[in-house]
Amino acid sequence: MTLLRRRVKQTRSLEERMLEQAAQLKEQANQLPPGPEREALLKRARIAETGSHISDWLKSPGLQPPD
Repeated sequence: MTLLRRRVKQTRSLEERMLEQAAQLKEQANQLPPGPEREALLKRARIAETGSHISDWLKSPGLQPPD
């Protein structure tokens, strides 16, 4: 028996979803006292923001393919 993949049509861009996730992680971190759990959430938020910025940079019109 083969398993079917669940297909999901995304309505928002990857950048938007990553920035939203970063904002949610920051909000969760702000509710925690200082410590390793809070730092882990903040690290995940920074990673999501960085990924969004890299994706924007890769899509920018100024980026040229090599000759």
